[in-house]
Amino acid sequence: MAEYAHPDVLVSTDWVAGHLNDPNVRIVESDEDRALYVQGHVPGAVEIDWITDLQDATCRDYIDKAAFERLCAERGISNDTTVVFYGDKSNWWACYAFWVFKLYGHKDCRIMNGGRKRWELDGRAWSSDRVSYPHAHYSASEQDSSIRALRDDVLKHCKAGKQLLDVRSPEEYRGERMHMPDYPNEGACRGGHVPGAVNIPWPMNCNEDGTFKPVKELEKLYVKDLKMKRRSPTIAYCRIGERSSLTWFVLTYLLGFGNVKNYDGSWLEWGNCVRVPIAKGAEPGHCAAVSA
Repeated sequence: MAEYAHPDVLVSTDWVAGHLNDPNVRIVESDEDRALYVQGHVPGAVEIDWITDLQDATCRDYIDKAAFERLCAERGISNDTTVVFYGDKSNWWACYAFWVFKLYGHKDCRIMNGGRKRWELDGRAWSSDRVSYPHAHYSASEQDSSIRALRDDVLKHCKAGKQLLDVRSPEEYRGERMHMPDYPNEGACRGGHVPGAVNIPWPMNCNEDGTFKPVKELEKLYVKDLKMKRRSPTIAYCRIGERSSLTWFVLTYLLGFGNVKNYDGSWLEWGNCVRVPIAKGAEPGHCAAVSA
């Protein structure tokens, strides 16, 4: 991991096992399947769910600054806590929670490389104990707009022909499928992709054991093959922002790209949006001069 641009942001299962009782470290599990945490979690880990904990209940947005402060305080997380995220799906949702924590300015966030799968493969013990910690004090920053793209940002971005990544499956990208098979209620009216976006499905970042690929393989994928520039503005998106959080993490922390945003509205918003252009097929296409 030493070759990554920011190697300290990734920790091994061995590192986590050695810090289970460290009062300055909080282990956080974030999964797609919430039943997994109940069945067994890393000893001492708290759960943060992407819907019930991170989403506003009445507005399609994240919880506000005050709610984020309460969430952290309730989990025993203070501003100087090292927060280590892990989960299922090669850390989709762990990267999503990581991104939200960065959105509110938490300094020391890390990912357990390989997530639940690597912990299991390493033969480490699970716990089903209820976990709680004394309330902490937390003071969050305002949302960091430098890492989040909204619809109008994406429209301007694609019209300018800047770097745009669609990390969904090729079938979703081409418009042959408007949602993933397991998510029938999260589809869009139209299938396709944002004009100008290139398709790099998120699994290309990961090994079979859930860990991230070596830096040379990632550089070949993004820098050598796609000719992406590390300093150019880049936006990544998927269906609802979870898979693109993983790609955002890879580009920002493993490859050292300097200006990457995650479009969390993603295709669920774009594919249902009035007066925005779409492209179909295997080619990126071009953004028409449409006013939003």
